[in-house]
Amino acid sequence: MRRSIRGAGAIAGAMAFVLVAVGGWFGYRQWAGSNCSGELTLTVAAAPEIAPAVKETAADLTADGAEVDGLCVAVEVTASEPVEVAAAIAGQHGVSLSGVGQASGSAVLPNVWLADSSTWLLRLRQQAPAFASRNNASVARSPVVVAMPEPLATTVGWPQKKLGWKDLLGQITTGTQLKTGLVEPSRDAAGLAGLLSLATAAQSGGGARAQQATTAALRALATGVSAVREELIARFPRATDPTSLARGLGAAALSEEEVIKFNAEKPPVPLAALYLEPAPISLDYPYAVMPGTEPAKAEAAGKLFAALGTPAFRGRLAGQGLRAPDGTWAEGFAPPRGAPSPAGTEPAPTTAAPNPGGTAGGGDGATIERVLSSWSVATQSGRMLAVIDVSGSMFERVPTANNATRMQVTLEAARRGLALFDDSWALGLWIFSTELNGSRDYRSLVPIGPMSSQREELEGALGRITPKRGGDTGMYDTILAAYRAVQDEWEPGRVNSVVLMTDGKNEDADGISQATLLAELKRISDPDRPVQVIIVGIGAEVSKAELDPIPKVTGGAAFVTEDPAKIGDIFLQAIASRPSAPR
Repeated sequence: MRRSIRGAGAIAGAMAFVLVAVGGWFGYRQWAGSNCSGELTLTVAAAPEIAPAVKETAADLTADGAEVDGLCVAVEVTASEPVEVAAAIAGQHGVSLSGVGQASGSAVLPNVWLADSSTWLLRLRQQAPAFASRNNASVARSPVVVAMPEPLATTVGWPQKKLGWKDLLGQITTGTQLKTGLVEPSRDAAGLAGLLSLATAAQSGGGARAQQATTAALRALATGVSAVREELIARFPRATDPTSLARGLGAAALSEEEVIKFNAEKPPVPLAALYLEPAPISLDYPYAVMPGTEPAKAEAAGKLFAALGTPAFRGRLAGQGLRAPDGTWAEGFAPPRGAPSPAGTEPAPTTAAPNPGGTAGGGDGATIERVLSSWSVATQSGRMLAVIDVSGSMFERVPTANNATRMQVTLEAARRGLALFDDSWALGLWIFSTELNGSRDYRSLVPIGPMSSQREELEGALGRITPKRGGDTGMYDTILAAYRAVQDEWEPGRVNSVVLMTDGKNEDADGISQATLLAELKRISDPDRPVQVIIVGIGAEVSKAELDPIPKVTGGAAFVTEDPAKIGDIFLQAIASRPSAPR
């Protein structure tokens, strides 16, 4: 307890603390003479850096006699990494978040979730529209900064010069010796905020050059990505000599709280916090009451939320290196040198606005998924056979894409993906309809080979593809043949996959049935040589129910959009869904 208590008050306070510590809330109520008829337990999962302040405030709330319907309120606060809770919620809704994976067995769904950023809520709502948490108001704030060792920061004008994300982008992509890094952005909110800001800076020029700049930035960042925050922070230099500074990490997107915590240890090389413009999405610690929370517990959650708006809680935040929701700080906060106040006060991300409050990087769920999918494709390697539908229906026009044909929007999506693949990829290209090669429904245009030697050949082949007038969709025969082709030349250490894009359903009366296809895929599958099938369906004629069972037997998935204009995003999302290569 933080308050100084004397005499009898100290004894009572000590007894209360012991009872709280052992979870004896109801016993304490009885001892204190409460009229509670029972106990109501509210479970809270809070990001580790805010959990101590929430625990202390919850203890005060219960000690002060909070009740709901005659029941004493007990609050169980667990320090939980946001990525683990997000994975558990996604699993509950039968969806997955890019790069997050499955929840660990220890993950528990709480009544209230205090993640570090609203971007987690946006990502969940994007994938699971039925997920609708309540309240969602910010209870704390920590701006996302670029952390640099102070000796390096002075060389770029810190603390006098105000820098922007374009300045950092130039440092990253022009071959300088500045070593940059971030925590895997699909699993870390500060890393995601930095990635969104850099992607926005790269895209500001527009056109093909913007795509090239974005890809270059993603690949440069990927060389310094870390799985967890502790791993990233450990790479900062620990000595002031030129060699240590040159070898160590030079810049990374972190929360202001992490910089404060690092510097509190009095390291030989402190970190400077650079508040780049435009401001990235800050960590805003939304208070999310989970869907399905029973009314009594929702009322208890409201009482805790009110307690988290008090000066006492703000003082506890300061001790943890966190700001109040308005971006100011209370007494006890140790701001980095040059820290503005208020800061990080841009509007919280919403699904309604793609670029809220003028902040760097889109804040809506679709933009976040698009950037994360691009990141995944640009930073992973693989061996893939792309199979494109050229049936007659691909001549149809797409009103939402300036009346381009389905074939044109599909090929443009393929070109975008091709631009993201680096030379470590191996890629091949097939087309399919019906009777494209004698009685065969498919034809190979470019065999699977390294991008380093056949990028131009693939680009040329894409440019020559045209639909077959009157051609139907020979999907099942094609999938089986493509699976066998990838499996026959399977390569270890890579994700071996088939990605098929189609605007229809199987129409080949002379081909195999779906039942035969599924049985054959199961028969020839080899756990030592896994091949993942991914299907991208576009247009209202596509039946997801028909497609889903096929990739499922291979560990893949089907992605469908009724609007063909959205195939670019769906295509990237589909490729990003591939698992990491086995090690």
